[in-house]
Amino acid sequence: MASYLELFYGVALLLTAFYYYRVYKFRFWRKRGVVGPKPHPIFGNLFDLTLARVTTADVVEDIRKKYKHEPVVGVFEGLSPILVLHDPDIITNVLIKDFTSFEERSHAVHERTEPMSLNLFQLDATRWRQLRPKISPVFTSGKLRDMFGLAVECSKNLEANLNKLVATGEPIEVKQMFSRFTMDVIGSCAFGIDMSGEGEKESEFRRMGNRIFDSSIETTLRLKTRLFWPELYDLLGYVVPEKTLVTFFTKTVMDMIKYRKEHSIYRPDFLNALIEFRNHPEWFKGIELTDTLLTAQAFVFFAAGSDTSSTAMSWALCELAQNHDVQDKLHEEMKAYHAKYGDTFTVESLKELKYLDKVFKETLRKFPAGALLQRRTTSEYTFDTLKFTIPKLINIWIPVFAIHRDPEIYPDPEKFDPERFNKEEVRTRHPMHYIPFGDGPRNCVGSRFAELQVKLGLVKVLRNHKVDVCKQTPIPYEYDASAFTLQSKNPIYLKITKI
Repeated sequence: MASYLELFYGVALLLTAFYYYRVYKFRFWRKRGVVGPKPHPIFGNLFDLTLARVTTADVVEDIRKKYKHEPVVGVFEGLSPILVLHDPDIITNVLIKDFTSFEERSHAVHERTEPMSLNLFQLDATRWRQLRPKISPVFTSGKLRDMFGLAVECSKNLEANLNKLVATGEPIEVKQMFSRFTMDVIGSCAFGIDMSGEGEKESEFRRMGNRIFDSSIETTLRLKTRLFWPELYDLLGYVVPEKTLVTFFTKTVMDMIKYRKEHSIYRPDFLNALIEFRNHPEWFKGIELTDTLLTAQAFVFFAAGSDTSSTAMSWALCELAQNHDVQDKLHEEMKAYHAKYGDTFTVESLKELKYLDKVFKETLRKFPAGALLQRRTTSEYTFDTLKFTIPKLINIWIPVFAIHRDPEIYPDPEKFDPERFNKEEVRTRHPMHYIPFGDGPRNCVGSRFAELQVKLGLVKVLRNHKVDVCKQTPIPYEYDASAFTLQSKNPIYLKITKI
């Protein structure tokens, strides 16, 4: 009997100690005078997000509504504290003024489990500092003109595919249509692959591209484990490392590099930049330019450039289908453009489509690809205006979606209104109240390319067609809680007809 009592008291003591340990850890924000929702004793504040019951957009919008006038809010991911920023001046400090204290992203590199995580987006600050200045020149105006020429060639396939789909008279699943286009563009600009054919290589490339963003159980589990249990995700590398994508893309990139070197081929694309990296190892101090590291840079260009752009075009068409006044105005602008330039598209001429630019910006205002920006402290940091200090390795959230949907910044935020981006209105807003591509030194390096790609795709569809909703159009929208970016839970079908 005594032994059972001892066991009972021992377990009770352990549970009590465990409880108070967690309670102590949850005092982190309270000790600093930071308000926030009360965390669950075991799961913190983000358990529903971990289980994909809600989206990141839901979480950050809910926090902003409940703590509207708080400059910062403290939450917990398990036991780990996260600071959510609302004040635009504090966001400026984190992204720009005090950037060196926040150089790291919260997304860790998992070299063994997921070798393609060695990309510019996820890389640690040490390697990022060396790679970013070498990759940025790929997106200068001159290089963009060259790559845009490749994109224009790919857009001919989009037109041909659209005409076939329209001829059937059936509603069109626009994300799938645009994904084909963006994979063509990025396949051409990042990997040097002509995707106009339907050979075995092109089909395999599309299949692997679709695999990156599928909503399979394995993909969702990997995503959630990587985000919420990074230490466990590292251990998975010893058991179930990701092999299919890394093997395919590494072989593709290395074979193309070898072929170009052997045949002295130059092409104005991202792959050429990787060849230059390989030819000039002296550019990089203390970094081994492995095949995987080089491939990871092309991989993230492909992954981010194809998915986020096709999603943005899908959202834009869906809004235009519901707002015919906006669509009619866009048609008039495109008609004037066609009268002046015909079928010629250049980086410079596309800039003349001023209303299209507003439509593009309003689309990313309402549907930013990333619901939040994430940073991590690289050293102890004191918020001067708030009078408290946080230690190294604390995660920071900047809730882009919630900021873009704040009615005090954007009245009637659910309304799709491109006029919000008239110069006069833009001047009234803080620069940190519109950040779909981030800001500061670690902003999206390919944002200008993405903008050109989206605008080109929209012009190719809309200049000879009108877009309407149909019975299968998913209105009201529901977002996919299992997706990494802001995606529609259901396929977006629209009725597209020839003008």
